Amino acid sequence: MRNQSLKYRSWIAVLALAAPAAMLAGDQPRIKLATILPRGTSTHQAILQTAAKWRDAGVNTTIYTDGVMGGEAESVRRMRIGQLQAAVLSVAGLQEIDPSATALQLMPMMFHSLDEVEYVRERLRPLLGKRFEEKGFEVLFLADAGWVQLFSRKPVLRPADLRGQKLFSLISDSRESDLMKSAGLQPVLLEYTDTLSGLQTGLIDAVPTPPFYALAGQFFLPASNMLELNYAPIVGALVVTRKAWDAIPPAAQDAMRRAAEEGGKSITQHGHQEMEEAVAAMQKRGLKVNQLTPSTETEWRSFFDPLYPKIRGNLVPADLFDEVQRLLREYRK
Repeated sequence: MRNQSLKYRSWIAVLALAAPAAMLAGDQPRIKLATILPRGTSTHQAILQTAAKWRDAGVNTTIYTDGVMGGEAESVRRMRIGQLQAAVLSVAGLQEIDPSATALQLMPMMFHSLDEVEYVRERLRPLLGKRFEEKGFEVLFLADAGWVQLFSRKPVLRPADLRGQKLFSLISDSRESDLMKSAGLQPVLLEYTDTLSGLQTGLIDAVPTPPFYALAGQFFLPASNMLELNYAPIVGALVVTRKAWDAIPPAAQDAMRRAAEEGGKSITQHGHQEMEEAVAAMQKRGLKVNQLTPSTETEWRSFFDPLYPKIRGNLVPADLFDEVQRLLREYRK
């Protein structure tokens, strides 16, 4: 009987010690993070590494990839109602929070190199961070993963070739499709998650997308032609709702911000390399890459130049459009 009593008291002691730890674990902040990015890419690996460091800082993180939470507009909606606390978004999703993000991407062939992209991005970052904070979001990194290229079922070499094809346009932004129509193009509004089926069924003929996404999503199988246009940089950010961010202790915030900065740098560094590797991998499986000649590059720039006044103040806020031009002039000197 005495042994049973000692055994009983020992279990009480173990439970008493375990209870505070369990309560602390239950009280740890939890972040649900969504992205349309596919598993296995370098960007996904960078997000996983960031989340692991967040857990070390006491913030549990659950990651939803491959658009399982819906498109980027849907992810933003879920953050606003508290179903998600964070997301890694491209400009397509970021503009759902604040249109200032469009200045980093929605100006076709505006940037001549990825060095220019980085220069402009880093100098716009404080302003973008302030505007997102005013909308209830904290920006933890800004990064780019190389260029958006044009993938198509039939070869596209010059603007006249594209006019005869049905072109993917993101369903959440009718302004972009209106701009395409004004240029004589035929936009078809879809979610990113419907791209492959759209190409397979002929609903669309062409899609501007980064090579790593074309490889992961298998877009290059029905759209077996790529024009090396360097259409626009693919820029993204990790954002957290201010409500969730403010509930995290300051020390953990500092650790999270450092981890996110490292993740953003990794995405940019490895994203550029992965862009080239993805193109090479697709070429081995039948992708035909068409490069611009000096004359066709001039044609494309002449095609896009008249669109810039329509983009300014419509797709891109006028003050940000002008600031990008100023920064590019500054860099090119």
